[in-house]
Amino acid sequence: MLKEHAIQIRVRYCETDAMGFLHHSQFFNFFEQGRTELLRAQGGCYRDMEESGLFLVVVRLQCSYHSPARYDDVLTLTTKVENVSAVKIEHSYRLHCGDRLLASASSTLACVDGSGKIQRLPDSVAED
Repeated sequence: MLKEHAIQIRVRYCETDAMGFLHHSQFFNFFEQGRTELLRAQGGCYRDMEESGLFLVVVRLQCSYHSPARYDDVLTLTTKVENVSAVKIEHSYRLHCGDRLLASASSTLACVDGSGKIQRLPDSVAED
């Protein structure tokens, strides 16, 4: 199973605040994009998971901000699987602009069904 994946993200104008910096809330959207692309790189598909009645819900998300980004900066987000259990996945994130660390974060996602009941992770997501 692929444990780590990096993507490039260009900061769009609509993602900046009145001071021209990447708005802090956008980091969380980037982390979601990183998780989705890591799953895709592993050969999985979140859409297929949802269609089978399973969902990954965020139960914890923590972020430390280190340095700002601006419009049109090209960022590199590295998403890493830190731990997988029968029902949850823990990720870590590092967002850089060149050599400059912008943010470090971690999240825990739980697998649930449509009614919110905890479920086992599908084999396509569970650790080998």
